[in-house]
Amino acid sequence: MEADTTIMQQVQISEAVLEKHVFSVWALPREDMRVRVKKLMEGLRSEFGGPQFESHVTVIGAIRLTEAEARDRFKKACETVKAYSATVEKIDTGTFYYQCVYLLLHPTTEVVEASALCCNHFGYNRSGSYMPHLSLLYGDLTDEEKKKAQEKAYILDEGISSLSFPISHLALCKTDTEDKSCESWETVEECSLQP
Repeated sequence: MEADTTIMQQVQISEAVLEKHVFSVWALPREDMRVRVKKLMEGLRSEFGGPQFESHVTVIGAIRLTEAEARDRFKKACETVKAYSATVEKIDTGTFYYQCVYLLLHPTTEVVEASALCCNHFGYNRSGSYMPHLSLLYGDLTDEEKKKAQEKAYILDEGISSLSFPISHLALCKTDTEDKSCESWETVEECSLQP
């Protein structure tokens, strides 16, 4: 009986290790920019609702892997991606929940290359071209509400639409896209990028 219990425990441990989760790779702005964006995000959420989430630029969207695979690929990606700068083009609105209102970034060579390098390490095939952005608000708003939120963002932080900022860290995050509350989202690992 005891041997059966031990075998069952080992099987459960093996299944947990092999269990696949949804991961994303995020580029993280420097702390001063994160504080600034967080204030803007809170201002928008207070009027338009939506979940709380960390400010980030998605480098790789949702990819299903085991945690061991994700960590291994993340470490390799971090060795090849160098710190870079991002520049805001404008505040824009999107057509789905996770791109409701966001800062659209210039797709400079540095920005696009960082994503391409990560995609290569993760074996991630993007369905379209990369649109670098930093989301400010998640939600299912009407077009009219999105426009109001966009206008409010310009009022809350007038200078944000012409801002350049350094990207100095990447983060590997569990991001179950079925969880629209974002409460289950968690950072698994973070790395500093070499200059």
